[in-house]
Amino acid sequence: MFDFLAGISIWRVLDRLVCLFFVYVLIRGGSNKFFRKNEYNDDFTSLEVMKSVRGLAAIGVILHHISQEWTFQESGVLTPFVNAGAYFVAIFFFCSGYGLIKSYDSKKDYLNGFVKKRVIKAIVVPYYVDVLIYGLLIFIAKMPREKLQWVTNLSGITMMNVYAWFPIVLTLLYLVFFICFKLFSNRKVCFAVILLFMIALGIGTCVAGHFAWWAGEPQWWMTEEGYMNAKWWMDEKIFWFHGEWWVNSMPAFLTGLIFATYEKKIVPFFKKNYAFKFFILLLITVFLYGVSEYGQSHFGYWTEWEGYGPAIREKIATYFCQIPLMFVVPFTVFIFMMKYHVVNPVTQFFGKYSLHTYLMNLAALTALRFLSYNFDESPFYLGGTYNNLLAYAIGVIILSVLLGVAEQRITESVQRFLFQKKQKVVYSTAPRFMDDDDLKKIRKEEQLKEIQKE
Repeated sequence: MFDFLAGISIWRVLDRLVCLFFVYVLIRGGSNKFFRKNEYNDDFTSLEVMKSVRGLAAIGVILHHISQEWTFQESGVLTPFVNAGAYFVAIFFFCSGYGLIKSYDSKKDYLNGFVKKRVIKAIVVPYYVDVLIYGLLIFIAKMPREKLQWVTNLSGITMMNVYAWFPIVLTLLYLVFFICFKLFSNRKVCFAVILLFMIALGIGTCVAGHFAWWAGEPQWWMTEEGYMNAKWWMDEKIFWFHGEWWVNSMPAFLTGLIFATYEKKIVPFFKKNYAFKFFILLLITVFLYGVSEYGQSHFGYWTEWEGYGPAIREKIATYFCQIPLMFVVPFTVFIFMMKYHVVNPVTQFFGKYSLHTYLMNLAALTALRFLSYNFDESPFYLGGTYNNLLAYAIGVIILSVLLGVAEQRITESVQRFLFQKKQKVVYSTAPRFMDDDDLKKIRKEEQLKEIQKE
């Protein structure tokens, strides 16, 4: 049987299955209006469709993380997903920005209690629940941690889960949104301030680099001795904003804000001569993709390893080459969805649990990594590199889902405990000669009136 499996591995089954899986989620439940003149999906920004597109993005992020495992890169499997993570995350940022504006415009006094409900309850609490879960897993696995590292990890100052950067960035963007819309009545001023904030964060990330390059001797990381003797906090992905992935997708958040604000003008504009206008938009997107690729190939983010210091200017140049693309990509996706989008059980499921499957993905990758090591010697050897990677990828997806669902259930319990509403004690004024059924009916009516007053 193993010989048979080894034989079919030449078909690179993992790539084939991933392609088939994506074809499934892109076709099942699709609403296609292409080649139908003057027909469009008027629900392409509905809550159901938004949840579905977030689910598709969540699947993409998981596959992106899997593709970055060195065994996958060495084998050349899932290569289209290696650099695609930023585009999937951009979808999350766009949906967040879009949802904020729609809620702000449709709900009276939306900003009242915003920090408590939308920031602390919806983002900060899940982040620290994730921190505690990873802390428990690390403790059980007896992974080495210094005392100071435990303190900074559990407090959130340094990264316990290196994939948990998204809630941190989203929290900052939500707070800036709240402050701007509280202080300024002019929406364009709000957008300008948010843009400046994002650019400042981007430049700051380029200065910070991928690790503490400023600690120790110049270019200490270029020698084996310097790298091996470095303190734990000098390593990669330790502090906040150590890595361009923290900031390069953020412009999509502003795109979501702007799209939601001017949707009633944008949609009719594209409905008139849609094919031509979408073609022009697609050309612009392709051109900006070329600019982004040019920046990354000629300047680059990982300049620390070029041998001439942190090279901050090269990082900043790369950043400014990339961010125009991130403004446009989610916009192009949603204009495309005017003609075609999907809603199916797979995308809806991942959309519901997108944040937590994303947060628990690192735990799944780490726990099952043994499946991809030592192919010939491993007791889990399935007959070939690709077959082993297939087993690893499927295992990671399943475990990410199981852990993500479990974490979300725990988070919801914590949220209910911390933010449960206090109910007032209602004393009945009903006459004492009424029977029990009448008393219960009156008490319910009085309680309902009290709740409505609140």
